[in-house]
Amino acid sequence: MKLIIAAIKPFKLEEVREALTAIGVRGMMVTEIKGFGSQSGHTEIYRGAEYAVNFVPKVKLEIAVSDAMADQVVETIGKTARTDKIGDGKVFVLDLQSALRVRTGESDDDAL
Repeated sequence: MKLIIAAIKPFKLEEVREALTAIGVRGMMVTEIKGFGSQSGHTEIYRGAEYAVNFVPKVKLEIAVSDAMADQVVETIGKTARTDKIGDGKVFVLDLQSALRVRTGESDDDAL
């Protein structure tokens, strides 16, 4: 099993969710986050005053999938979330040791 963590632009969330559902992803966790990477923030003007925005709003997706689906999920996120502009995001893939579905007691791949 793999845990896929993706940070993407917020306006891409619904498009990514639809693409992942289409390939068989049955669930994900979504968190609103702030961060910075290569772009390291930017400046904005509000009511005539310029100020620095050091952290950029992002959405974090956490998706647990079987080993067989991991590459397809990463490829789908990468393709769907891409805008070809700085700040499109990152995708990380981690090994997932175990999973438990609390309601039924199913574990590991059966819990996904």
